Amino acid sequence: MKAVRFHGARDIRVEDVAPPAARLGANDVLIKPLTTGICGTDLHEYIAGPIVTPASPHVYTGATNPQILGHEFSAVVQDSGSAVTNVKAGDRVSIQPLVSPRDDYFGRRGLYHLSPEMACIGLSWQWGGMGELAVVNDYNVVKVPDGVSDVQAAMIEPAAVAIYGTDRGGVTSGSTVLVSGAGPIGALTLLAAKAAGAAVIFVSEPNPNRLRKAKELVPGIIAIDPTKDDVETVIRDNTEEGVGVDVALECVGLEASLNACVKAVRRQGKVVQTGLHMKPASIDAMLWAQKDITVEATWCYPVQIWPRIIRMIEAGILPLEKVVTANIAADDVVEKGFEALLDKAGRHLKILVTV
Repeated sequence: MKAVRFHGARDIRVEDVAPPAARLGANDVLIKPLTTGICGTDLHEYIAGPIVTPASPHVYTGATNPQILGHEFSAVVQDSGSAVTNVKAGDRVSIQPLVSPRDDYFGRRGLYHLSPEMACIGLSWQWGGMGELAVVNDYNVVKVPDGVSDVQAAMIEPAAVAIYGTDRGGVTSGSTVLVSGAGPIGALTLLAAKAAGAAVIFVSEPNPNRLRKAKELVPGIIAIDPTKDDVETVIRDNTEEGVGVDVALECVGLEASLNACVKAVRRQGKVVQTGLHMKPASIDAMLWAQKDITVEATWCYPVQIWPRIIRMIEAGILPLEKVVTANIAADDVVEKGFEALLDKAGRHLKILVTV
């Protein structure tokens, strides 16, 4: 079968590989991926990997590179093992890609995303969404109703990251919010903040194409170009008594963005770290103390969030499909996928791949 596989930095190939074995384990589900998103994690692997893809056997799954990519995807069930009860052949599903022990300290508490042995389909699992077929666990498949499209089902995974951030920030009806960065996760965070009821939303983004797209996604937001505007001044001028925002969501993973969030948030406000930092950041700890703020860090998402996001999509309050800017074939995945996303012009947010 055809699959997109990561071999090393700048080395992604479309190859023929052996399909899954015909015999399934009791809790296995055989799926046919429908459409798959290219994630920022995939881009990091492409630029400088292996980082999270396993150069040596993964401690829990035993997977090693070359890795079939794709952890944001929708699929249709082809077959299932004897103990599978939540789906059947023909069901359309969204993939919750985290794989981890059910019986370690975190698994026994339902905190599956925090297990130190956690793996991820499409990153540290034998199969991924950028293949013609894949085998996953029964807990990795969530059936989607007819009112949720294949594209929307594929976008639930990155949306989970964004919604977990707004949850941790306590964004609620009437909140004032800053989203720092309007890349794919930042754009989804804007939608999540709006869906949570935020009354005033600021977005800070230096790329004019992304800033324009952000204004299209959520009309009425206050757009800031930090290369031209003073973020603190704009926020002070547009919040009650100039105190700052209730919540600042950092979606870039850069020191400057984190520190801008700290300056923008009001005293006793919250800063949520959603973007992943690839190197240590210097911070002004005294300012954190003086402002009496809470800083929340996030890792992935609680896996139980899928049904809630499905309901939000069905209700029309989370139009996450609007973040998708291109759909491409697997054969074009490098040139029209990875390289297009690395273009500094920032014309694309989310590119989906069909194998």
